[in-house]
Parts: sequence; C-alpha cells; structure tokens
Amino acid sequence: MELNAASRGRRRSRMRPWHIGLYAWCGLVFLFLMAPLIVVFPISFSSSAYLQFPPPGWSLRWYAAYIDDFAWIDATIRSLKVAMATTALSTILGTMLAFSIVRGRFFGKSTFNQISMLPLIVPVIIYSIAVYGLFAQLRLIGNWQVIVLGHTVHAIPFVLIVVGAALRTYDVNYELAAMSLGASRLRAIWRVTLPQIRPALVSAMFLAFISSFDELVVAMFLGGSNMTLPKKMFDNIINAIDPTIAAVSVLQIILVTGILIVVSKIGAGASPAA
Repeated sequence: MELNAASRGRRRSRMRPWHIGLYAWCGLVFLFLMAPLIVVFPISFSSSAYLQFPPPGWSLRWYAAYIDDFAWIDATIRSLKVAMATTALSTILGTMLAFSIVRGRFFGKSTFNQISMLPLIVPVIIYSIAVYGLFAQLRLIGNWQVIVLGHTVHAIPFVLIVVGAALRTYDVNYELAAMSLGASRLRAIWRVTLPQIRPALVSAMFLAFISSFDELVVAMFLGGSNMTLPKKMFDNIINAIDPTIAAVSVLQIILVTGILIVVSKIGAGASPAA
C-alpha cells in the first residue's frame, strides 16, 4: 500500500508541470475568445456618441436609449415571441423524433437519423435561400410565424441530440413496470419516462430558445420588414454605429449566460440521480 501510494505521488508530481501548462494554455485561449465580449461591457456605459474604447466617460444613456426606442423594444418582443414559439414546437417535434429513432425499429433508421441532423450540417445561408424560395411562392414572407417554422427546423437537431442521449441511458424497465400495472404506453411515457428525463428536456428547450433568439440569417430572409433583435442589431451596425448596440449586446450576453447557468445547474442536479 505504501509503495502504491508513493508511486501515485511520483506520477502526480511528474504530471503536475503538464497540468500547469495545459491550464495556462486553456486560460489564454479562453481569454482570447472572451476578450471581445469583455470590451463590450465598458463601451455600453460610454458617454461618447460613437463606439470608442476606452470610454471617455461613463453614462447609462445608451441603456435608456434602448428602452425609449420603440423599434428596439418591438424587435426584442418579436424575438422573444419567435424564440418561445420555436422552443415549444421544436421540443415537441424533436422529442417525438427522438423516441422514434431511439425506440423505433424500421428500415433505414440510421439514414433517417442522419437526415435529421442535416440542419446542423447544411450551411445556414443555403438553408435560408431554400426556405425563402418555398415561402416566397406561398406569399408568406414577412409573417413571424414563418420565422418560427424556419427556426424550428434548425432547432430540432439540438432537441434530438439531447433527448436522444437521455433516452439511450434511460432504464426502460420503469416504463414497462408502469405498463404492467395497467397504464397504457402513452400514459407510461407521460407519467414515468418524461419526468425521469426532465433535465434533458429542459436543457433541450433552452438550447432551442438560444438557437432561435440569436439567429440572424434565416430571420433576414423570412422576416421581411418584421425585424427580430439580431436583424435590428445588424441594421444598426450598418446604418448608425452608436453605443446602443453595445448596450443591447450586453443584455443579450446576460440573458444567454443566465440560460446556460440554469442549464448547467439542472444538469449538475440531475447527475447524482443518474
């Protein structure tokens, strides 16, 4: 035992410099990736009339400008509405698709699974052109419901990946036990399986929400004159570069970060039960 402990201690001492170097390299990479986001925060509190770093002074005027501008608020509300509708629709369809792929037994299931992942593989600009051609023929361009449909197709793979992984590790005997006690398969899934994989469902919902709320290209093609928040931000960068865009970016970063923290907490809380 003493020899084994001594050998483990020697191995840890030999690996420690590599660990330090790895942590240092990861820290530098993380700092490089996060530095642009860090710069946005002080710019959003700038007293300057244009984007300037470092700020010459500090002010909340650009947050007030965002709140007082009807165009910004309208775009924000529309993005939230589209994202919530996309979340609901993609979660339902993606969960049903995950059940069919994980539980189903039919010819070509692997091919069907690969086709379901195509929205993540096909470049978003190609997908946007395709759905624009479809909905333009139907004269539906400009309706926010069309943006929801476009975002739903793009969000379903996220739900499929997360829920499918949960179903593959789920003990189906719980469901079979409920059925042996008289529950139908649908009732057993609703009352037993879905509550057991609730953390995966919640994580999939948040991922679908983020993928829709931050999406720009599909909204540009399908939205017409109805601006979502990312499209409004894009137009603001082109037409009027003022720190309002920085204030909106900070609010977006806080929202997305909060959602990711909630997802991580849910995953951490579910891990002991798994």
